[in-house]
Amino acid sequence: MAGASNAVTSASTRVGASESIGVKRKLKAYVALTKPRIIELLLITTLPTMLLAARGFPSVWLMLGVLVGGALSAGSANAFNCYLDRDIDRVMKRTEKRPLVTGELSDREALVFAWALGVISTAVLWLVANPLTAGLSVGAILLYVVLYTMLLKRRTDQNIVWGGVAGCMPVLIGWASVTNSLSWEALVLFLIIFLWTPAHYWPLSVKYRDDYDRADVPMLSVTEGEGSVALQSVIYAWATVIGSLVLIPLAPMGWVYTVAALGAGAWFVIEAHLLYANVVRATGASNPMRVFHLSILYLTIVFIAVGVDPLVFLPIG
Repeated sequence: MAGASNAVTSASTRVGASESIGVKRKLKAYVALTKPRIIELLLITTLPTMLLAARGFPSVWLMLGVLVGGALSAGSANAFNCYLDRDIDRVMKRTEKRPLVTGELSDREALVFAWALGVISTAVLWLVANPLTAGLSVGAILLYVVLYTMLLKRRTDQNIVWGGVAGCMPVLIGWASVTNSLSWEALVLFLIIFLWTPAHYWPLSVKYRDDYDRADVPMLSVTEGEGSVALQSVIYAWATVIGSLVLIPLAPMGWVYTVAALGAGAWFVIEAHLLYANVVRATGASNPMRVFHLSILYLTIVFIAVGVDPLVFLPIG
């Protein structure tokens, strides 16, 4: 682990930067700590869920409040994650520019920031929605920080499967904010994201296999290889699409959602099969990042349809 030692030494020599950098750069470091791209994806699933729960538009105040509170909650979880994973972030090329590695933020600053976001997000969601919504938000933070980061990530190659539960929580938060309850529709939306997560993240882990291996993180691409990742991507892609179709009779959903779920789902499954075929044939043409990027587009299309369908409901039959 000489590389890790060198990385730690290099980072420690830059800790002073935390005190000397300008305000603008410091603010950018705090924003980076929250992992904004992940937050964007979480919010994409929250708002459509609220529209479905309301079968229309909830109040603007509620929508804005839940989106802000949800973003702060996710930012808190991500900041805690950066704090707890700062040792492995220093030895992975993918994460070597994170603020705690570069020294733009100190460990103390990151920890205080994470706690502050967590407390503020809970208060916001309690005030604009209800205690159930705030409680689910706290649960999401705990699932990501404790279950995934502290317990699973460094111990099992199924880390992203069960740790991914935290990423499913925004739909429950969105639904509860509107109805002050949970329902089967919300649980199906939860299931869609739960099944989608491995097919989304494991292909990415292939690209960063050496990083995870160097950091001793047992991602499936490290423990089983690209062939297993490709096969699991096929299985979870099919499971995701089947799960998405369950919502049609349950909600019920109309033609807008049905067409989107079937069309985007077919594309998702076909691309997963192509990845597996190329890996098995060892053609050298496998492109796991294509499946990774497509999975984001797939989920975006499905959840846009979740939000649009109740607004222009066109019943089937």
